[in-house]
Amino acid sequence: MLKSYIASILCFLFIAISPAQGRNIVMLISDDHSPQAGYLGSDDVQTPNLDRLADMGVSFSRAYSCVASCAASRSVIYTGMFNHSNGQFGHAHSVYNFQTHSWVESLPKLLNDAGYNTGLIGKFHVNTHEIYPFDTLIEGVESWPLNVGPFRGNRNVAVMADSARKFIEDSGDDPFLLVMGYSDPHRGSGPGGFSNFTDYDARITPVTYKPEDVNVPWWLPDAPEVRQEITEYFTAVSRMDQGVGMILDILQESGKMDDTMIIYTSDNGMAFVNAKTNLYGPGVHMPFLVYTPNLKKRGATNNAMISFIDLVPTILDWADAPGPKEYDLPGRSFLPVIERENPRGWNKVYVSHTFHETPMYYPMRGIRTDKYLYLMNVAHQLPFPHAADLWISPTWRGVVERGDRTVGPRTVAAYNQRPREELYDLTKDPQEGTNVAGDPTYAEVLEEMRTDLKQWRTDTKDPWIVKYDHE
Repeated sequence: MLKSYIASILCFLFIAISPAQGRNIVMLISDDHSPQAGYLGSDDVQTPNLDRLADMGVSFSRAYSCVASCAASRSVIYTGMFNHSNGQFGHAHSVYNFQTHSWVESLPKLLNDAGYNTGLIGKFHVNTHEIYPFDTLIEGVESWPLNVGPFRGNRNVAVMADSARKFIEDSGDDPFLLVMGYSDPHRGSGPGGFSNFTDYDARITPVTYKPEDVNVPWWLPDAPEVRQEITEYFTAVSRMDQGVGMILDILQESGKMDDTMIIYTSDNGMAFVNAKTNLYGPGVHMPFLVYTPNLKKRGATNNAMISFIDLVPTILDWADAPGPKEYDLPGRSFLPVIERENPRGWNKVYVSHTFHETPMYYPMRGIRTDKYLYLMNVAHQLPFPHAADLWISPTWRGVVERGDRTVGPRTVAAYNQRPREELYDLTKDPQEGTNVAGDPTYAEVLEEMRTDLKQWRTDTKDPWIVKYDHE
């Protein structure tokens, strides 16, 4: 009798401390993809697999990256902390070498502790491996043609899918976190500047576009070189989309679809002027899809304003895993409101940028609400720095060589040299073209935004908070 009682207690304890069975997570993270897809109403780009995922799950119409720069953004995704808090102020690779603070407990660490098998295939782009201890880490390199090298490039979505299949099979019955880090549609080398080489893996079908058929986003000039670049960008989007489809097929074939959360998003907006490296809407407004097997409403849209700081709390909620021991996360799980079209209390996000590459120092902090966008350019005395690949792009060279006075909704002069404060009334000016920070009509709104921003920066221990006292 005593043995039976002890066995029951041990069984109960084992269940209590074991990870939630069948609560897998797959994160599909593209690179520089703005909200352009068939399911979003874009009829000029083919994304049948993102459309398929949208039909299966929920599309968040107002999801925002906290920063429009690759490494810094990914650090937010994996830590649930703003990049000015976690220390990943800019790029992790090469001579830049920014890295996350050693005390940070990242998502792979937290899930490892909860008994999960964790893996990342493709673009890693954060520092260091010790802080982001994925059990399996297969970093791709852009080796072209595609039959070169053991990994053959993290734009070869078919080879990445092969690695994903093995990871899922090797996980067996253990719960897992799998991150697929695609390099598409980031700018690259080769024809058109988006790595659209002709030597594709046989399992990938090249999708090409015609300049006359694309819709030029409102933040870009409608010029021949812009249209040509968008066609190359769309080809990279469609290549990535095929990778998404391969992962969906693997999950279906493996029987894991019914116990897996799937999240699709990108790290920041497309690598064009007014978007990437900016905290304007085109830089931080993200495509964002979520599938869970227990959804009652599929193919729905959720209009909550969510932020990348909400990803870690949501995943921990799904996994029934504890958060960091020594500090609280600033975000919250969106699972309780995932099936509500217009949930209350989800109407504000914060944004923060400091570096892209090391020479590109330009700290910006901001708040976006239903009605307003407020930005503080902390080092506004400096000219806005251009990322190297954007600077040499045909799109920007065309603006410079023609001597254009405007680019998208703002003047070139205002883009290059920014004031300390920017305030946009999104109800009247959704394209963020008219800065009303100096308009007396908005004095009260401006003061409220200033107070809110300073409190947030204080709460999140922003190192640049000292500028308030030393400027």
